[in-house]
This record gives sequence, structure tokens and C-alpha cells, in this order.
Amino acid sequence: MYANKVKKVVAVHDLSGVGRVSLTVVIPILSSMGFQVCPLPTAVLSSHTQYPEFSFLDLTDEMPKIISEWKKLEVQFDAFYTGYLGSPRQIHVVSGFIDDFRQPDGLVVVDPVLGDNGKLYANFKDAMIDEMKHLITKADVITPNLTELFYLLDIPYKEQNTDEELKSYLHMLSDCGPEIVIITSVPVLGDRHKTSVYAYNRNGDRYWKVTCPYLPAHYPGTGDTFTSVVTGALLQGDSLPIALDRATQFILQGIRATFGYEYDNREGIQLEKVLHNLDMPIQVCSYELID
Repeated sequence: MYANKVKKVVAVHDLSGVGRVSLTVVIPILSSMGFQVCPLPTAVLSSHTQYPEFSFLDLTDEMPKIISEWKKLEVQFDAFYTGYLGSPRQIHVVSGFIDDFRQPDGLVVVDPVLGDNGKLYANFKDAMIDEMKHLITKADVITPNLTELFYLLDIPYKEQNTDEELKSYLHMLSDCGPEIVIITSVPVLGDRHKTSVYAYNRNGDRYWKVTCPYLPAHYPGTGDTFTSVVTGALLQGDSLPIALDRATQFILQGIRATFGYEYDNREGIQLEKVLHNLDMPIQVCSYELID
């Protein structure tokens, strides 16, 4: 009767030995926010794929075995959080896993990783898009970037979009199933020094936007970092706009903590220098409600 249950988050991501992406980002962030992370690894790599060479161990065949053992143990998860999935078969396995294990009050967060800069990632075909469209119907929250948004909606990619257009896209994606849709990496019209995150919550029919400075540096894993913080914030009871603010400010803190060093950007932002900030309250709210 005195047990204070720690919520379990099952994280379906790959594991890279070098470079702060996927599980090496998800685990420390969600653990720092007070949650137990249970990894369901999709692959093991020597380093992430933005390095010129890397080893790769596909765990697609192992995933159903892990899930089967969890079923025997009657493990219950409070949240599911999926990231990069390497094949239509992996998406199919994850879809069945969610169906079998989801609790009535469980949270499902899907980062529908498909591409960036207007293009699909290498080796991804139309079958990946079709399976991802099916997976997001099971999600409560999805966090596509602008490229992935257009692929999921079967609309030609367009970098510059008005608030009204983005609101329409958000609503269309929410109609596919997820209650909350968050679009990341949205360029600000007329200001290349800023970037925005847009969000829609069907519960309340409200649209939100958070805008922050754009720093001219690319660090792999920032998308994983953003969605990890949003997932943790929602699980700890934050409202959607506060979760967006928390995640955006944390990314900005991480980039600023890293930016000044002579440093191989492929290693990602130096999370170790800013993880403690996740315990701090939001100092200044920068979210906007879009009419």
C-alpha cells in the first residue's frame, strides 16, 4: 500500500554506440524526468547512420521474441514511444505490440520518422509511408517534421506555409486518429533566423505555436530529444503548451551548451551538460495560442 509506482515507458528505437541519438538520448532524458525506460531495440549500430561507415545488426526477428517474453511476465507499460523503424515489417510488429499491451489510460507517442528536407530517407519506399499511416491511427501524440507531415497527408512538400495552411494540415492529421499533432522544424515566413513548432490538440480544438532562434548548426538526435521531453512532460502532467515550451527550451539550451566547442557535430548535443535543467520549472513561457 506504500508503493509509489514509477511509470514505465517502452521505447522502440535503435541503439547506436557512438552519437547521441535514439536510445542513448531517450533513456537519459526520460530517466532524468522520473520514468523507467524499457527499451525494445530495433537495431544495434556501431554509430548512427550519418557517419560514413558503421556496423548494423537488424533486430527485427528478435523483437517478437522480446515481446513474447514480456507477455509471459505480464509486464504493463504506461506509455509507448516509437522512433525510427527500419522497415514495414518492424512497423507491423510494433502495431501489434501496442494492440496487445495498451492499457485503457496508456499514452502512445509516435515519432513517424520518414525523411527530412523534402525527401524520404535512403532505402525507404512507399510501403513505409503506408505502414506509418496505419501506425499513427493508434497514436495519441505524433511529432512529424514538416517533410513527414506532407508524406503522411499525400500532399506535395512545400517549405513555406502560412499559419492557416499549417492549421489545416494539423487538423487533417488529427482526423487520422491522434488527439495531439505536433509539427517540428517549421521555417518562419520571412525570417530565416527563427524556427517554429506548431501543435494542435483536438481536445479543446486549440492550436499552439512556439518560436525560437535558429542556430546554424546541425546536431543529430535533436528530434529524438524533443519528442522525449514532450513525452516526459505530458506523462508528468504538463499541459501541451508547457510541454512544447519545455522541449523547445531544452533543445535550445543543449545547442547553446555545445555550439561554442570545437566539436564533431555528429556526436549530437552535449546532453550531459543540460540534463539537470529538466528538473527546473519553466522560467519564461514563449508559446502562443493561434486563433
